[in-house]
Amino acid sequence: MGAIEGILTGFEVALSLEGILFVLLGVFVGTFIGMLPGLGPISAIAIMIPITYGMNPTLALVMMAGVYYGAVFGGSTSSILLNAPGISGTVASSFDGYPMAQNGQAGKALAIAAISSFIGGTISVILLMAFAPMLSSVAISFGPPAYFALMLLGLTAIASLSEGSTVKALISAVIGFMVATIGIDPQTGTARYTFGSTNLLDGIDFLIIALGLFAIAEVGYLIINRHKKSITDAKQLGSLKLSKQDMKEIAGPSGRQSILGFVLGILPGAGATIASFISYISEKRLSKNPEKFGKGAVKGLAAPEASNNAATSGSFVPLLSLGIPGSGTTAVMLGAFLVLGVQPGPMLMGDNPEIFWGIIASMYIGNVFLLILNLPLIPYIARVLTVPRPLLISLVIVFSLIGVYAISFSTFDLYLLLAFGVIGFLMRMFAFPAPPFILAFILGGMMEQSFRQAMTSSNGDISIFFTNNISLVLIILSVLSFAFPIIKSMRQKKQEA
Repeated sequence: MGAIEGILTGFEVALSLEGILFVLLGVFVGTFIGMLPGLGPISAIAIMIPITYGMNPTLALVMMAGVYYGAVFGGSTSSILLNAPGISGTVASSFDGYPMAQNGQAGKALAIAAISSFIGGTISVILLMAFAPMLSSVAISFGPPAYFALMLLGLTAIASLSEGSTVKALISAVIGFMVATIGIDPQTGTARYTFGSTNLLDGIDFLIIALGLFAIAEVGYLIINRHKKSITDAKQLGSLKLSKQDMKEIAGPSGRQSILGFVLGILPGAGATIASFISYISEKRLSKNPEKFGKGAVKGLAAPEASNNAATSGSFVPLLSLGIPGSGTTAVMLGAFLVLGVQPGPMLMGDNPEIFWGIIASMYIGNVFLLILNLPLIPYIARVLTVPRPLLISLVIVFSLIGVYAISFSTFDLYLLLAFGVIGFLMRMFAFPAPPFILAFILGGMMEQSFRQAMTSSNGDISIFFTNNISLVLIILSVLSFAFPIIKSMRQKKQEA
């Protein structure tokens, strides 16, 4: 079956009455779950696996795919309104989305997030339709040296995530690295920095750190500044209408970062979280006004929103084409495939074209549904900010506690949440940026693992990073990325002098 015939078969599945109903159900459930901190698409899909047992495999998988990208689409809501990321992929959205909400532009921020997410999802689906079979070879070509170099490239941008002292940003990143090493060493099996506690053997979950540094720390900040005026009038929430200038600002970042997010989503292990961070950083460096980022910049919200949704679609490339999960959620999706009697991989397109192309076509339909569902609801969703501050603080605390407890049902994790909340509050008070901490924590484990795998395969020969063409190019880009801000700063000092 050719690509055009396959696409037509996919739309035949997605546009059937049953297909439309299951897509709508999936994106609706996903959007709602994404708004609640802690639940996330992994939990939702895991719960749905026994429910869908015995169903038509195509419709069941279409619905679960809808839950996945629907959760990423809706996860920005709590990030923007409460500074409490619904899922890890929307942490970067809070950097500029939350300041916009605090400035009385909650409606505008939610509209930008919805439109950028739609653009990212649509572009990635088009790329998925056109290049899915071919792009699987790209994922295979990224070995440990290339992954290490890619992580290194991401780390060189730490300075871009800080508005103040670069030294403080680096200190924040070092602490993030230290936290990433907690737990059992994956290669030697020895416990590291657990201090004898069995609760730390599995390390610290990303959500605990994200909610602690952002949501709980914000609660502390709101309590300290409780006498300041808050947004209580619905009229202050701002219109969701976007001007022509806003649309121009959205168009460029959304287009560029959708492609970047899709490519990063293809790489197993990268996912929407890393894609959103790298897109935010790259857009900030491309901007003529980087000082606006972190203070409510339209581009600072549009870039990660387009990227994380594009990465979601990209993560289906290795899953459908190779049978390799590209993220934690697609790993659970792989389990759903197997439970439903479907083997993803090179033979899927030929043996079950209705499933392969049906899932891809349903993503386009689902993105349209998400836009239609979310835009009319923005004025009502934004009214969260009209809730009296004491009640709002209580809700943030409750949702954060429930979200963390739902991960492992461990009270120890609740103490960790409180501890990172205190750390986040102190970092905010002493102007230590939290984003470098988060980025270093995300990349730390993956970077260590890739470095060890590369060194093991080369018998300790460090030249493997320079003989591999992909890693060599990425290392050169890392050096340039690190040197560019320094050169730029030196030029500015000369001009001022």
